[in-house]
Amino acid sequence: MARYRGPKAKIARRFNEPILGPSKALQKKNYPPGQHGRGRRKKQSEYAIQLMEKQKAKYTYGVLEKQFANIFHKASSKDGITGEVLLQLLESRLDNVVYRLGIAPTRRAARQLVLHKHITVNGDVVNVASFTVKVGDIVAVREKSKSLEAITNSLAARGAKRFSWLEWNQSDMAGKFITVPMRDEIPENIQEQLIVELYSK
Repeated sequence: MARYRGPKAKIARRFNEPILGPSKALQKKNYPPGQHGRGRRKKQSEYAIQLMEKQKAKYTYGVLEKQFANIFHKASSKDGITGEVLLQLLESRLDNVVYRLGIAPTRRAARQLVLHKHITVNGDVVNVASFTVKVGDIVAVREKSKSLEAITNSLAARGAKRFSWLEWNQSDMAGKFITVPMRDEIPENIQEQLIVELYSK
């Protein structure tokens, strides 16, 4: 399965945000990576700002270029505000839903749980991270995997932090995708309108 395999700290420093999980590099080196990181000019072109926002969304949700373009075109063909629909489609990915439910501490870990067949959707094992979860679907931990240390630790660490569009049943280790989230419910720091403008060029 294709995914970003490069250095995580480099990405965190590029966007000055812990995109791929907590990073000590942001405290130690709070400037962009590369030999010109410290002396890089402050003013960026409009295109550079738009491209940066698209890259941030790609790395945040663990999607590669072609996949992201396909999701954008799908979003642009649907009714509603394209940027908001784009984020809703990204939020509906199975790996993201597993992460939001607290079954995994990061999207990368969630992707691995899905690929290793630890997750079911409506009772059936699904091992495709990009699978689109629909309203009413039940995403659960497979019966054989409920005692996995990685899962129990993640659920314990997540505690009471839940999202309004998801319903979690701790005893069954299952969550329901109640509704598609509205833009103000999605916590990611992404300016989706810049991505729309980039693809509109």
